[in-house]
Amino acid sequence: MITLKRPAAAVGATLLAVAALSACSSDDTASDTTSPTDSATCALTVTDPWVKATDEEMTGAFGMIENPTDADITVVSASSPSAGMMEIHEVVDQDGSMVMQQKEGGLVVPASGSATLKPGSDHLMLMQLPAPIEAGDEVEITAVCDTGGAVTWTSVAKPFEGGAEPYVPGEDDAMSSESPMASEGAMDMESMQPSESTN
Repeated sequence: MITLKRPAAAVGATLLAVAALSACSSDDTASDTTSPTDSATCALTVTDPWVKATDEEMTGAFGMIENPTDADITVVSASSPSAGMMEIHEVVDQDGSMVMQQKEGGLVVPASGSATLKPGSDHLMLMQLPAPIEAGDEVEITAVCDTGGAVTWTSVAKPFEGGAEPYVPGEDDAMSSESPMASEGAMDMESMQPSESTN
């Protein structure tokens, strides 16, 4: 058997060359690639989250979303295991009546600021509920940010009195205006306040 031997100096030079090439490759990759941690993280936090206890097919989710960063962050969508679908809603004046509709462009949380989800204003809507949400139930909600990340929190269901403010589906909404969800889930968003009692 013939064994090839290389001078020690040649081997050392080869290793140095490989190390140099590896270092260059790593530098190029780092400069062109965003950190997975950065791209997968949404810095938003949520305080005082709650949802309306209901036996209807849709309900609202509320709370304060805070943004500690120096750049605006937009919540572009939301989801929950407790709902078939979710939408970001706003309340607007339509021909003299206050109605709910999908908020175009998502929910912007300003840099170093907050966005409040509250009755009569912006809120998250849980729709196509497969089962009633009772007072004391915990509802998991995940919001997706325009940064590519997401934030998940748990909201506690609370009872409160509601009226009859209608939901107005958009043109691209999966539900038509004739859907029972648009009437059965109607709520007076201005008068909705959580009750002190959980019975």
